[in-house]
Amino acid sequence: MAFDIAKEHLEKLGLGDRIHTFEVSSATVELAAQAVGCEPARIAKTLSFMVQGSPILVVAAGDAKVDNHKYKDQFGVKAKMLSPDEVAGLVGHGVGGVCPFGIKDGVKVYLDESLKRFHEVFPACGSASSAVRLTIPELELASGSPVWVDVCKAWQEEGKQGTEQSGMAGMTKTA
Repeated sequence: MAFDIAKEHLEKLGLGDRIHTFEVSSATVELAAQAVGCEPARIAKTLSFMVQGSPILVVAAGDAKVDNHKYKDQFGVKAKMLSPDEVAGLVGHGVGGVCPFGIKDGVKVYLDESLKRFHEVFPACGSASSAVRLTIPELELASGSPVWVDVCKAWQEEGKQGTEQSGMAGMTKTA
């Protein structure tokens, strides 16, 4: 059901032809990178947090880790991830398929600076066996969030700047 909601959202924006489904799980960054055929850094992972009683999503590069100090400076609270049960109920997607579109009303989405080094990234599409290939401007459009934050670390380390190789191995197009 969450996949269908995310797909419908993307189709309304003219991005439905970018959705791909897999015969294998894409529930983790590593599995998604294998399914897509790209480096893990280009997987746009969507992290779910609670801020002042409301759920928020932070979309970050697959090789980025939340920096607690930066997060607290940005949001004014300690980073507290939602439990798997809370994610499904509050966001609308289950863990492994959380994406920043087709979500419940009132969930704010923030895009992390770690994504800006790529032309295209691959967020999930509402299920643990899907992804969608989006440019950064398309990600902004699809997520409804042109709001960028800098709350992650580790991605700027030497050798982690990423490359612009294209993935798509093993994908089945779902349009």
